[in-house]
Amino acid sequence: MTVWTHTQGVYPDRQAIAEMLRMPPASVRLIHVEGSGCYGHNGADDVAADAALIARALPDRPVRVQWMREQEHAWEPFGPAMVTKLKASLDADGRIADWNFAVWSNTHSMRPGNAGTLLAAQHMAQAFAVPPPKPLPLPEGGGDRNAIPLYTFANARVVHHFIPAMPLRISAMRGLGAYHNVFSIESFMDELAGLADADPVEFRLRHLEDRRGRDVIEKAAQEFGWRRDQKPQAGRGYGFAFARYKNLAAYCAIASEVEVVSETGRARLLRAVAAVDSGQVVNPDGLTNQIEGAIMQSMSWTLYESVSFDDTRITSVDWQTYPILRFDAVPDRIDVHIINRPGQPFLGSGETGQGPAAASIANAIAHATGKRLRNLPLTRKRIKDAIDA
Repeated sequence: MTVWTHTQGVYPDRQAIAEMLRMPPASVRLIHVEGSGCYGHNGADDVAADAALIARALPDRPVRVQWMREQEHAWEPFGPAMVTKLKASLDADGRIADWNFAVWSNTHSMRPGNAGTLLAAQHMAQAFAVPPPKPLPLPEGGGDRNAIPLYTFANARVVHHFIPAMPLRISAMRGLGAYHNVFSIESFMDELAGLADADPVEFRLRHLEDRRGRDVIEKAAQEFGWRRDQKPQAGRGYGFAFARYKNLAAYCAIASEVEVVSETGRARLLRAVAAVDSGQVVNPDGLTNQIEGAIMQSMSWTLYESVSFDDTRITSVDWQTYPILRFDAVPDRIDVHIINRPGQPFLGSGETGQGPAAASIANAIAHATGKRLRNLPLTRKRIKDAIDA
């Protein structure tokens, strides 16, 4: 059996398909070909399994299988649902005295490795059981990725509540739990800065000892032209956010300017300024592209994207029911400033910008409207309802 596929992992998918066909792995070959990217786990493994089953039924004939848009939207695995709950207190000096963070989430990976991860294998007459979901261990983590803040607090408590069962099929999506956890932490840091009557950038620096983290915060703020008590034009707001991906990969800070139309609730990112430290830089253009792409992708997640479903099926099956960022909403400019660290270890940067971008946009919307939104995505309706409340 030979399968050409755009799977992210030819060897795990090979293992799963071989088990599904009850063939020895040595008799199954997967050849990678370019196809649509997935930033995690999409339908590529499943459509490869479909092709293998059809090819077995029609031997010695080439078989090509392509899921259409509605099929992939309805049947691929989705990014897991997450809920976070935060509580903190400030001391007399405006520093965080107690920090409590709890996150509820499913597993963040059901990738192939055995047949039960393949959709077709789950629906065969002799079905393969879906493997039991498992949490991914720290320090990288899954639902708790980036749940532990890089900041220094006098007292801190972080709890990950693992939820094994979900009504929808879920698996890996780019950044895993870091996207939602950084959004939550950095949104809350802005709220606490407001309670402390402190500038959001200064408030973060007040709680951060990591020198390289401080450097990216200061660089992003400087290049953005950040000033305490700055007043944007009417209907606009400024936002800031920071994180070190997985607390062991690249550092990233992002400052944003957002415009909100109060009559409709429409929010648009006008400009973003990012600073990134990924250790010694080999390909600055590639690193810049990663951060620019992260900001664009995160903007789409944060303002538009949400899977909808009812008691029987997925209902977001096309680009109308599952909207994404369109060209008329692309920012006017994105500037990326790289802090090169010659001689320092290379740090992963492919997913460092998604969390800070989301929180930066959310903080800018709160600055523009005076209303704090905590449920993603920050759609027009949710923003409009908050403004009118």
